Amino acid sequence: MQMEPASFPFLSAILLSCVVGMMAIILIPEERQLLIKQVSGVFSGISLLLSLYVFFAFNRSLGGVQFVEHLNWIPSLGISYFNGVDGFSVPNILLTGIVFFTGVLTMWELKTRVKEYFALYFLLVAGVYGLFMSMDLFFIFVWYDVSLFPMYLLIAVWGTTRKEYGAMKLTLYLLAGSALILPAIIFLWAKSGLNTFSFVLLMHPGLFTPSVQKFAFLLLFLGFGILAGVWPLHTWSPDGHVAAPHGVSMVHAGVLMKIGAFGVLRVAIMLCPLGWIYWAKLMAVLAVIGIIYGALVGLRQTDLKYVIGYSSVSHMGVVGLGLSTVTVEGLNGAVFQMFAHGIMTALLFSSVGYIYDRTHTKMIPELGGLSRVVPVASAFFIVAALAGIGLPGLANFWGELVVFLAAFKVYPLFGVIAVVTLVVSALFMLRVVQKAFYGPANPRYAGLQDVTLWLGTPRIILAAVLLILGLYPSLLFNVIRTASVPFMNGLPR
Repeated sequence: MQMEPASFPFLSAILLSCVVGMMAIILIPEERQLLIKQVSGVFSGISLLLSLYVFFAFNRSLGGVQFVEHLNWIPSLGISYFNGVDGFSVPNILLTGIVFFTGVLTMWELKTRVKEYFALYFLLVAGVYGLFMSMDLFFIFVWYDVSLFPMYLLIAVWGTTRKEYGAMKLTLYLLAGSALILPAIIFLWAKSGLNTFSFVLLMHPGLFTPSVQKFAFLLLFLGFGILAGVWPLHTWSPDGHVAAPHGVSMVHAGVLMKIGAFGVLRVAIMLCPLGWIYWAKLMAVLAVIGIIYGALVGLRQTDLKYVIGYSSVSHMGVVGLGLSTVTVEGLNGAVFQMFAHGIMTALLFSSVGYIYDRTHTKMIPELGGLSRVVPVASAFFIVAALAGIGLPGLANFWGELVVFLAAFKVYPLFGVIAVVTLVVSALFMLRVVQKAFYGPANPRYAGLQDVTLWLGTPRIILAAVLLILGLYPSLLFNVIRTASVPFMNGLPR
């Protein structure tokens, strides 16, 4: 695998923007709430700018692993601080930067324990960034756990709707995933005989026997798959979505679930390709069941956040279906869908957050006619809903289209089932929009104030990204292909 050393440690700078930002927040007195929010906005903005630079400076013609940073940490165990990005991780780095910055702005009106909230939020995002850029298996595991532990407190302290239950359920499920991932990583380290956790060295063709790959892949797929919402290990996700505060829901659905899918791709698939090929049909079956289950259960929900939560399970099934096809198109569509779904769910939860803070309800039957009272705030939710149903011209359309094209080639029946199911869920999402934002208006909300330009900024950014990638999908596909094509060309035939 070709590697390009970094002329400047941009990836470490992204991590430092989170760590230094967290330390600055900790040092500010609790009563200085506005200053805490301003510092949070500045440092999350710095991480976004650095993420944008890495995305646009990534050399599409060169491909491979770029912005490489390497420092031996524990040589006797083969552990090193080894960062780098390729066509699979660059989009996720950018996704994290966008959701992080807009998540901070979404919580601008927070008044309860502001200091602790933003400090934990920065720690959570540092773990997400670290996992996407790490090329060392040991650090991938460490960053995975760093990204999970703050979630418990963020939900249990600042959440709503059975928040203790949602926080504990999420934590127990994801720790169970961690308990599968660590043995698999140690197993591969031991079986390699190389005394290294370097992802690049462990990718050497023929290093692992087919039986080793089949066993390790299954552990890694199940471990990371829990976080990706793979059926039937998904049940923590909707409860976690609903219980979390709005900014945390954005990160939860926008990037945390993508950590799971990325872990399946980066670790399970790329290190154990023979195991991937062997278990591909099982992946496809679980993905299609997840698509159907998420859509059908979502049909019965009356809470806006539960609707989004089960919709996420269904849409992450599309990612899983793409990964299961063992094709270039499937990988391209899956990674694109990860990015598009992350932006779309972040916009949905951000929009619901604004509405909930003013109406104090997420129940669909209690809403109605909001588009006449708060037309701008309603428009943001409607744009995200249209993206979620795959409207052409918005980003999600391209991810789903490419995945379905790949699925029709490899699993025609599954492709048909998935498309029909998503059509049904699209009709329901339109029904949700009709009930909550049109129809008879609830007189209780007649005096609601519409979103201002400042409070609308995070939603404007997210909606703009959906539109830009909907019109120019090659911006993302050209990056993803630099990793998917060489990887698939190197698979054993």
